[in-house]
Amino acid sequence: MPLPLMPKATAVWLVENTTLTFKQIADYCGLHELEIQAIADGEVAPGMHGTDPTTSGQLTQAEIERCQEDPDGKLVFAKTDIPLPKARTRGARYTPVAKRNDKPDAIEWLSKHYPELADAQIGRILGTTKPTIKAVRERTHWNAHNIRPRSPVELGLCSLTELEGEIIKARRAKQRAEDRKRRAERRAQREAEAAANPQPEAPVTEAPVQETAQELPSDGGHTAPSTDEPQQN
Repeated sequence: MPLPLMPKATAVWLVENTTLTFKQIADYCGLHELEIQAIADGEVAPGMHGTDPTTSGQLTQAEIERCQEDPDGKLVFAKTDIPLPKARTRGARYTPVAKRNDKPDAIEWLSKHYPELADAQIGRILGTTKPTIKAVRERTHWNAHNIRPRSPVELGLCSLTELEGEIIKARRAKQRAEDRKRRAERRAQREAEAAANPQPEAPVTEAPVQETAQELPSDGGHTAPSTDEPQQN
């Protein structure tokens, strides 16, 4: 099933301007139902300007009204002769010559607002190289005195969806690293406490050895007569 050109912005508009269910919006935009609920609660994409899918010909008002009356209905894309953009395949990103000088500004903006992004992620977002990113970070870029932070989305160097995807990956990696660090610290603390307060060893008790051999009489095996029997005269 095709997706709208700007799924999250479209979801924002549908949440604000229709009575469609979260599931209907999630299915149409290719998002999770909980994410749509978070958008409605203002926890995700706060302040994002919604995109009306009816003005771009991706959805008709009649289709919206049909699904509003039928909560189990699914939104169907409007038929259009305008070709939809294809997803970019892996490989080097082409940047128009007019926008290539904007990359240092975008690097500075990403480094300032999202320091958790790795250089490899910034390289994927902007289609630039690690030496360029390093030069901008260290203020050794040849045009460092003219660099001013600007959003790569506003500059047209990437889409909002691509940027949000990389930010989520970076935050998850950071959270995993922090969890590993905390576990290592707790383990080291337990080992230090165990070394400072060693537990006394329990005394080892030997089990008694059971005698198996029966002691023999001391008179060579002859038994003395009983003293209880009456003596004969």
